[in-house]
Amino acid sequence: MMTLDETDLAIIRATQAGLPLTPEPYQCVAEQLGLTTEVVMTRMTAMQEQGIIRRIGAVPNHYKLGYHFNGMTVWNIPDDVIDKLGEKVGQLEFVSHCYHRPRHLPEWPYNLFAMVHGKTREDVDQQIQQIARVLGDANLGCDVLYSTKILKKTGFRSRS
Repeated sequence: MMTLDETDLAIIRATQAGLPLTPEPYQCVAEQLGLTTEVVMTRMTAMQEQGIIRRIGAVPNHYKLGYHFNGMTVWNIPDDVIDKLGEKVGQLEFVSHCYHRPRHLPEWPYNLFAMVHGKTREDVDQQIQQIARVLGDANLGCDVLYSTKILKKTGFRSRS
């Protein structure tokens, strides 16, 4: 297991709210911390390989991009086919998140979650129908939880 030192923690604090929006964001972070770009990138790569940094990626604000209809679709899928079908659903270009979650019976029979985004309600409805076609007879039931506003759009934050 990797032990974080003060430099690693400084890199985490400097990047946890997002990388600077510049052509060379790692150089910007390095200059801010008095390090070289190579040191920043090497340490971030090591932390990513150790699972300390889960991923580096863009986190779009769907509302600002015009995607005002966001629905978490939930599906009841037989356990013996959920992994195979979940991979297929997760590969659909309009699915941003796809998870296998435990059921909480009798109130909550759903075990497959897939987030979809659309500019209109009709877009989302068509995406849901496409997921249903992928699931076929394995679809034992579904529901959609539409988002109405963004409550939180951040990951873990370190203060120390």
